[in-house]
Amino acid sequence: MFQPDSDLAAFIASLPKTETHLHLEGALPWELLRELDPVRFRADAPPEFWDALFRYDDFDHFNRIILDHAVLWFTSPERYGRAAAIVAREAAAQNIRYLETSVHLGAVVHAGGGPAVLAAIREAFRKAAPEIELRLFLGMCRNDYAALGPQIEEALDWAELDGLDLHGVETIPLEAWTADVWQRARAQGKFTKAHVGEFGPASEVRRVVEVLGIDRVEHGVQAANDPRVVDFLRERGVTLDVCPVSNFKLRASPSIREHQIGRLHRAGVRCTINSDDPFFFGTSLSNEYAALAMEGGFALWELAELARNGFAAALLSPEKKAVHMGEINAILAAL
Repeated sequence: MFQPDSDLAAFIASLPKTETHLHLEGALPWELLRELDPVRFRADAPPEFWDALFRYDDFDHFNRIILDHAVLWFTSPERYGRAAAIVAREAAAQNIRYLETSVHLGAVVHAGGGPAVLAAIREAFRKAAPEIELRLFLGMCRNDYAALGPQIEEALDWAELDGLDLHGVETIPLEAWTADVWQRARAQGKFTKAHVGEFGPASEVRRVVEVLGIDRVEHGVQAANDPRVVDFLRERGVTLDVCPVSNFKLRASPSIREHQIGRLHRAGVRCTINSDDPFFFGTSLSNEYAALAMEGGFALWELAELARNGFAAALLSPEKKAVHMGEINAILAAL
């Protein structure tokens, strides 16, 4: 992790923050794995992928590591709840006021069903960090409908579910069912977003936004390679939920210093800062802010702008947004 000096650390801590791109399975607490198998997961031997310079070979390598760890823990609603309680306390300690987390459809089915899992997560947050506004998303892969269509249809009626997200391998073609399900989900009051543009071209970012009718993109950083797509995102008001350390470790960005978020943010595209899968990238939301300040060339006022973007994109009432943004504006005024 990045080690900010005391002044930078204090500034980051003071910022009210959002986390709008967090996979709960990817936030698996280390102590829970150690509880399962203290011999394999030793306290004196943290995972190699926590090293700041570690990089995955490719997305398949990353997926194998997830399957080798997360599947061990997330086997029941009760275990989802235990993990969520730790994630909630860590989020509150970072001054996160609003959090969107997704659970993966296949993992939820493996754990015994969506409603029970979602209820366990929500109750864990309510008890561990009641000050955090929580929104729950169900993530699914681009080709999941063939095997899990009935579960996807049922999910549209889950009362605890706030929205849908598209996860997984970007090279799988966008299938026709997705636009239909995304449209019907919105008609039932659920919010929709999608992963695209971490690896795929800028043109695919635009296509997914148009086909799915979304205004929130998870990653989307390759859009920076096409000025026309940058203009499209800015003019359409699309928000990119960006995860710099994740992008570096998955080789979607050459370095934090050269990360695409600098060009996107300064071109007027609304970007938020997030940690993605913090366990598997050895990061935290505060670390993401520190990385941008220490390596990405972001000034303090720009960090505050990014924090403010999170509340602009959040699924909150205008009144609640105004409270958090007012606090950030006061911090900016004091700079």
